[in-house]
Amino acid sequence: MSQSDESPVFSKPRLVLKKVLARNVNHGSRLMVNKNIASEFKGLDPFLNLDHFSVTHPVGFTDHPHRGFETVTYMLEGGLVHQDFIGNKGTIRAGEVQWMSAGRGIIHSEMPAGVGTHTGVQLWINLSKKDKMIEPSYQDLLKENIPRAAKDGVEVKVIAGEALGVKSETHTRTPAMFFDFKLHPQAQVHHNIPETWNSFVYVLEGEGVFGSPSSSPIGPSNVVFLGLGDGVSVWNKSSEPLRFLLIAGEPLNEPVAKYGPFVMSTQSEIEQAMEDFQYCKNGFENGRHWRSQ
Repeated sequence: MSQSDESPVFSKPRLVLKKVLARNVNHGSRLMVNKNIASEFKGLDPFLNLDHFSVTHPVGFTDHPHRGFETVTYMLEGGLVHQDFIGNKGTIRAGEVQWMSAGRGIIHSEMPAGVGTHTGVQLWINLSKKDKMIEPSYQDLLKENIPRAAKDGVEVKVIAGEALGVKSETHTRTPAMFFDFKLHPQAQVHHNIPETWNSFVYVLEGEGVFGSPSSSPIGPSNVVFLGLGDGVSVWNKSSEPLRFLLIAGEPLNEPVAKYGPFVMSTQSEIEQAMEDFQYCKNGFENGRHWRSQ
């Protein structure tokens, strides 16, 4: 539940634990990634990483594998063309989402949809051990199908979860919420989060005050890690709009082993994933002859 007109009395409000500024890293002449902060996400179960990327044709994310987790790609500007080795192909454009469960294995590419600059964010969410070897699947959320709400200077796009009385139909194997909030000057929002879930904010535009009205404002490209509690409050005390992503999820409380694009439960499973990818077996069979176009 979200409220925008008055502050609920949270029994344990979520306060800012720390903020981390994502810095640009150039991965090629036309591929820029606001430094992924995987090391900062340790302990933020079920989340693994967040990238804020910018790509310019013809450079993009060429053929690469995944196993054992989900990627949530949310386009902010332009578009991204997706192809995979089981025949799926499509384009997500600004304001649209691809929620991909890699499961037992996927090889795909993500390339800019035409000329110009294309920007977005990609979130990695862990899958539980029981779901790591499921068949891969997708949920493509078109802009017109993402629920929206507005009240008292607060606007929200509900990608997963429920806010301001509207609910998304997105299925999340790992229980999670994902919102794109916009607060007009002097607006405020107070959103309930299950007390045991982990949560964070990524500031896209403007400056916001998070957790406590006496906190210092936090500006764009900052990841704001929140403490535990039953809700978070955000104020826009500036004269410009504030836009941020609020993301929260239920911890899996399971061991995590990671290597590049593979996220499993043990090191031996990582080694098996690498072998399966190298020899095109156990879910990667189609990789033997497939190349993106």
